[in-house]
Amino acid sequence: MKQTGRALWGIAFIIVGTIIGFNSLGITDIDIFFKGWWTLFIIVPSFIGLFEGNGEIIGNLIGLIIGFVLLFAIRGIVDFEVISVLFVPFIFIVIGFGILFNSTIKGTITDKIESLNKTEDGIDKIFATFAGQNVVKDDEKFKGAHIDVVFGSAVLDLTKAKLDKETVIKSSAIFGSSKVILPKNVNVKIKSTPIFGGSKNNITNKDDNKTTVYVESFCMFGGFEIK
Repeated sequence: MKQTGRALWGIAFIIVGTIIGFNSLGITDIDIFFKGWWTLFIIVPSFIGLFEGNGEIIGNLIGLIIGFVLLFAIRGIVDFEVISVLFVPFIFIVIGFGILFNSTIKGTITDKIESLNKTEDGIDKIFATFAGQNVVKDDEKFKGAHIDVVFGSAVLDLTKAKLDKETVIKSSAIFGSSKVILPKNVNVKIKSTPIFGGSKNNITNKDDNKTTVYVESFCMFGGFEIK
């Protein structure tokens, strides 16, 4: 899926370059700076993001819808006044669908997380509400964690922790951010559901890594990072 995303980005740049070149030679006269052209900076990345396999389908769909609505409004196809009236209820509806989607749609990673997370014995609970949390596991046994952030931030440092062969981390960031710092010799499998937010995984999986960390991330106006 990531290869498909990169291919689509390549095609997009080739098309833009070809149009600019043909316009310069007088072969074509295509106006790439049409009325509302800037909405393509929302539409194109959101569309390509659907094929990158990063699990951020909801966020990309929201971006795609917003981009097209803005484009149609600028082009006079949709009334701006109608958009301004319906914007707030639309946001709430989308967030609601995002939460339902996150809790009901099953996948390989979700099933694995549920099977590993049947018991909460030994699971660390980290809460940050209107505050910051910095938790360091130094040479300690780590079984898993639930990180919940609301208008705050949380950092979980597992660099020197003793991880099980398979470990689960669940993170929820609402108007806040959370970060997990992992050892370099682990693989990470992540399921992310962002709503006006995003998740970033900086760990490169390797075949010789024997430890796997399964991560389920939910971000609403917030962010989550694996480092």
